[in-house]
Formats: sequence, structure tokens, C-alpha cells
Amino acid sequence: MTDIPLRAQEKIQIVASFSILGDFAKNVGGDRINITTLVGPNSDVHVYTPAPADAKKIADAKLVIINGLGLEGWLPRLVQSSGSKAVIVTATTGIAPRKLGSDADPHAWQSVVNAKVYVANIRDALIAADQTGAAAYRANADAYLMKLDALDREVRDVVGQIPQARRKVISTHDAFGYFAVAYGITFIAPQGVSTESEPSARDIAAIITQIRTGKIPAVFLENISDPRLMRRISAETGARIGGTLYSDSLTSENGDAPTYIDMVRHNIKALTSALSN
Repeated sequence: MTDIPLRAQEKIQIVASFSILGDFAKNVGGDRINITTLVGPNSDVHVYTPAPADAKKIADAKLVIINGLGLEGWLPRLVQSSGSKAVIVTATTGIAPRKLGSDADPHAWQSVVNAKVYVANIRDALIAADQTGAAAYRANADAYLMKLDALDREVRDVVGQIPQARRKVISTHDAFGYFAVAYGITFIAPQGVSTESEPSARDIAAIITQIRTGKIPAVFLENISDPRLMRRISAETGARIGGTLYSDSLTSENGDAPTYIDMVRHNIKALTSALSN
């Protein structure tokens, strides 16, 4: 039988660059792999600083799964310093990248259709690395791809119930471009506001004007930590204040988004509750 779980010492050692890729790999690899994630839950892959232990993890790995599209700028040097012979698997292979400014937008997983491409790439890489597990990897991937198909339909159904004119939010996130294109919700950046610091009174006034002018029904501004400012924006515009949207990382097991499917469901629930009439 090809799908007999391997003993711990025989498991294929896999490293994933961050939590979302780790979840994809876990769903495809099942009991045949031992997955290590470099950038864990609740951590930002964009600004990660590798630890010395990470080089050892990569040196011991058979496959290293990365997102690509410029997301893991810190990774090539780490792979080089580890002396690893691991196969580097770029999970976004075959996805047409969007632009984010002058660079490729790396957040391709925000479209569930793209997530299916990630899963297929990971499946094919695992089969190439471990031929005896081919049947198991195919079966696991097929089962997970069916869940992603259902998730994609779920998101489209839910968004379809929001009136077209209300499908727009102001957000400090720049990570939802693929989601916006796939599902028809427009994410608008707050004008003239730095995401690095707390907005000034003038910034808040500009946001209020922008919401009124654009008739924007909901606001997700995660760099405004002062609830009084958010209440003022809501009171003066009638816009609903959304909760947290998860973009680049899963949460820990007891959080809102411990898996990719949980993350997408959480985000769509937060968006629709803020955009509903």
C-alpha cells in the first residue's frame, strides 16, 4: 500500500517559508511528510529575519516550498548559507502576477482559484520527491482541492448577495488585490495616510471626506489603534467599522484563522457583515 504512514525517521522533510504554505503542504503531504514552517503563525513574512536554526532546518530538508514573486527576499542568502541541496518549489508557478506599484504583487493566495494552483504545484513536487507516496499525495490533493472549490463557490455566493454599489471598502491593507479581482470587492486606500503611523486629525478629516464622496460603506483601518478615532469616522459617515482581515499569516490554533480555509471564511464574514445593509 502506498498510503501507509511513514515512521517518523522516514518522513519527507519539508520546509515552508510561511504559515499559509505550511497549511497547504500539510493538507497534501498528510502523514508522509514532516513540515517545518520558518515564519510561523501571527508573524510577517515580509520583514522576517532568519535565525541561525533556520539554516539547519533548510540543510535537513528535501523540499523548500516558497511563494516567490519577491515575497521572501531574505531566503536566497539563507539557502546559500545552509549549503542545502533541497529542491526549491515555487508555489506560484503558473499564476499570472498582478502589479503592486512597480513590483509583482506576491499575495496571490488571496484568490482561492490561485490557491488551487499552489496546491497542484506542491502535490507535483511531493510526487517528484517521493514516488512511492504518489497515490497518497494525489488523493490528499484531490480531497483538499474539492474543499477549495466549495470555498470559492461560498465566497462568490456570499459576495453575490451584497448590492453591487456597496462592494467597496477603505482599507490600509495592500494585500487584497487578487481577492478584489476574483470576487469583485473594491479595496480603496485611505488618501494621504501613512500606514506606518497613527493618522493625524487632518488625516481623519480626509478619510471622512473620502468616505462621504465615494459613498463607501465600510472601513478596515488597522493602523488606527485609537477606538475614539474609529468611532468618530463611523459617526460622521455612517460607514461600518470592520474587524480584522488576515492577509499574510494564519493565526495560532486557538485564533480566528488557524487554517487557510478558516482565514478566507473569517475575512469574507468580516467583509460581508460590514458591507451588508
